[in-house]
Amino acid sequence: MDDATQYKLYKLIEANPGINQRELARELGVSLGKANYCLQALIHKGAVKTRKFCNNKKKSSYLYILTPQGIEDKARITVQYLRRKMKEYDELREEIATLWTEIEK
Repeated sequence: MDDATQYKLYKLIEANPGINQRELARELGVSLGKANYCLQALIHKGAVKTRKFCNNKKKSSYLYILTPQGIEDKARITVQYLRRKMKEYDELREEIATLWTEIEK
């Protein structure tokens, strides 16, 4: 799982612990299988825990909760994600400046 997917997954779980896997998949822009795989990876490493609850009489769902380790991991992933995006931004600014210079000549 790449940093961007992990960052978005943490963010979605933190904002809506009752989100289901279909909604996660839709928000992440991935298949349901990949959303399940990514979520299971976070559960396996101890960053997310689940709690079963009944949201109506016929069906039960899960709450996804960030553990203290998950909160630390989210902070670390957020910093990595931000650094990568800032680097991409700086490279894009340089490329735009170069293109403007070429156009002005």
